[in-house]
Amino acid sequence: MVRLHKATMPMLSLFVFFTSMWYLGGVSMAVESTKFNKVFFDDVEPIKVEDPLAVVLGAMDKGEPLVYTYGDAVKMAGHSCPAISGTYKMTQLALKRLYPDKTPVRGEIKVKFRGGVEDKVNGPISQVVSLITGAAPESGFGGLGGGRYNRKNLLTFDETAAPPADCICSVVFERMDTGKKIEITYSNYMLGGNPKMGELMPKAVGGKATNAEQKEFGELWHERIKTILFNPPEGMFVIKELN
Repeated sequence: MVRLHKATMPMLSLFVFFTSMWYLGGVSMAVESTKFNKVFFDDVEPIKVEDPLAVVLGAMDKGEPLVYTYGDAVKMAGHSCPAISGTYKMTQLALKRLYPDKTPVRGEIKVKFRGGVEDKVNGPISQVVSLITGAAPESGFGGLGGGRYNRKNLLTFDETAAPPADCICSVVFERMDTGKKIEITYSNYMLGGNPKMGELMPKAVGGKATNAEQKEFGELWHERIKTILFNPPEGMFVIKELN
């Protein structure tokens, strides 16, 4: 057995510490993450998809899914609201209907919004759909080797087909391998709201709320979002098979 002199122990400890930091990319890199103040975000069902491009380019092994959480949608949008939460839930429901027996394949799904990009909130919420499905507008990835794994123009807006007046959005999802199409319409007019939220919102948005008022507003705001994500009422999401 090799016995270390006491004088070498501090140096050994430092060596182990800095070596660990090197492997982890630094202590802060290893532990830093987004700290949402809504615990229920972690309870929202995640969306799992496969992405062949991620496998081809070596980011992950074949058969391993990409896992998207509601927190990912919030980070993309920079906020949590009924439109973002409803779009996350809508996309999840659409993928379950399109892929009842297998994991959805990111990059092999076409998406068409009823109405133009400026209609209602089509533009902002389309980014949530794009994040999860890989379908992108004209600014998207054009593919490899002549267009394989293309995502460009898989997400479009049909200005000739107006969505129902009382809905947030109406979207057609299509599997490119089978041609199966469904249309899902998301409405939230049936959501109630605490009357106090209307009183607090101008203060919160205007930056004049106290810390206690800001916190209370945030809790009341997210009560509706919990309903959308965990217990959507009948008629909130209507799915229609198109073929």
